Amino acid sequence: MINNIWSFLILTGFLVGSFNGNIVSMSDSILSSSKEAVELCILMFGVVGLWSGIMNVAVSLGITDKLQWVLSPFLSFLFPNLKNPKAKEYISTNIVANILGLGWASTPSGLKAMEELQKDNPKKDTATNEMCSFLILNISSLQLIPINIIAYRSQYGSVHPSNIILPGIAATCCSTFAGILYIKWKDRKK
Repeated sequence: MINNIWSFLILTGFLVGSFNGNIVSMSDSILSSSKEAVELCILMFGVVGLWSGIMNVAVSLGITDKLQWVLSPFLSFLFPNLKNPKAKEYISTNIVANILGLGWASTPSGLKAMEELQKDNPKKDTATNEMCSFLILNISSLQLIPINIIAYRSQYGSVHPSNIILPGIAATCCSTFAGILYIKWKDRKK
């Protein structure tokens, strides 16, 4: 469905540009956008490599274990019925990576957490409350350092790319707080 919509939009844009005589500017825009996309991919590859490496160092030094221990009461509050220790470990690793702004590094642990939660799921075709709660928490994603946004701002010439940190913290605190309120409201309603 979405492929059809995008195909329609691209074809319509091409036809409108052709009829308006803007085919040259349209092709220039396509080429410059392609160049920018490649440059952004190269920049993000470096950022992902750096922060994924830092996450691996944190794991090997036991820093993430300490952060997981700190998160344990919070996880017990959010997931009172979670008995699977492996799922709890993956969930806390995911949360730690998200807090550090390492969304890319948090994806594997998030997928592993869902796999572990699925093992305890009595109805394999329906998500459990724990799965839904984890998804809400992961989507709201509290971040202290929004690495990807800083990299994007830097790529596109922002004078102060790190000025996004405080608004990012405020926005992700609000979204995470709203997510937690929703999770607890749904738990109470149940």
